[in-house]
Amino acid sequence: MEKSDELVGVVDGVAAVPVGSPPLRRIRPWPLGAALAIAAGAAVLLLAGTQWLNQPAVQAWRTVCLAITVQALPFLLLGTALSGAINAFVPAYLFTKILPKRPALAVPVAGVAGAVLPGCECASVPVANSLIRRGVTPAAAFAFLLSAPAVNPVVLTATAVAFPGNPAMVAARLLASLAAAAVMGWLWLWLGKEEWLRPALRHRHTGHEHGHSRWNEFRLGFQHDFLHAGGFLVLGAMAAATFNVAVPRSVLDTFSGSPWISVLFLAGLAVLLAVCSEADAFVAASLSGFSPTARLAFMVVGPMVDLKLIALQAGTFGRAFAWRFSTATTVVAVTASALIGGALL
Repeated sequence: MEKSDELVGVVDGVAAVPVGSPPLRRIRPWPLGAALAIAAGAAVLLLAGTQWLNQPAVQAWRTVCLAITVQALPFLLLGTALSGAINAFVPAYLFTKILPKRPALAVPVAGVAGAVLPGCECASVPVANSLIRRGVTPAAAFAFLLSAPAVNPVVLTATAVAFPGNPAMVAARLLASLAAAAVMGWLWLWLGKEEWLRPALRHRHTGHEHGHSRWNEFRLGFQHDFLHAGGFLVLGAMAAATFNVAVPRSVLDTFSGSPWISVLFLAGLAVLLAVCSEADAFVAASLSGFSPTARLAFMVVGPMVDLKLIALQAGTFGRAFAWRFSTATTVVAVTASALIGGALL
């Protein structure tokens, strides 16, 4: 649009209005997850009058999809609200004071500190980026990035609700996630290279900024995280329902019959479905044909490696980092799930 380019310049993604021009209203684009959810809902509404929606298989699909969404939505709402409150009211530099000076000790402490960020994995990436820019060793920041979506109280509570009467599953998820996060942090200390990291090119909303309204920052952070994660929750529920209804039982038996194949299969499925960590326990619980260890792998791998998270890491830290880190994390998370799940489940 040539005419608008004459009036508005763009610097680092922010509209810059020339002096003397009338003020322009800045339009914030909706998060991708919200756009995808609206598109999926519109498609369902457009097909609402068709006869095939009354088929038993489609009705079963709608029931499974709705059940997963309704069960997970309160935890997603609580998690994004708490995440927005922490970003707005807790100073980001506080983590540099809490962590030990020695990087090898800072890694496990940062992994445990992930419990204070009850948000989805999308929120942990910009926070980890902010920690690195404020002086935290990258190994500790990456341990925090991996553990935060999986060991916080909201996710563990959701896991307990999804697996009632099975506290071993909650303990296994906690231990496997902490172990995977710590191992990845130590691996970065041992093998990681600074040239794999690319400095963030755009400012990200992480922590309170002087002169800005804390409540406004909370509102914006909560709105973005909830719309973004909520959209992927709906898509994940739809994909899980499709998987449960459309995939023949013989195919499931082929993968679920072997302990190792079932673990690898659900780990790969977690990467593809990209379900938010507040909701993945309900999806895992619906996969009742698989072993507890395989479902544990689904819950451990998902918050650490999925398609949207890989894209977010590539945009924040660089592609050279993202493909190496995601590949290594998948191997470590699957191994931790197999070892701890085999011992506890």
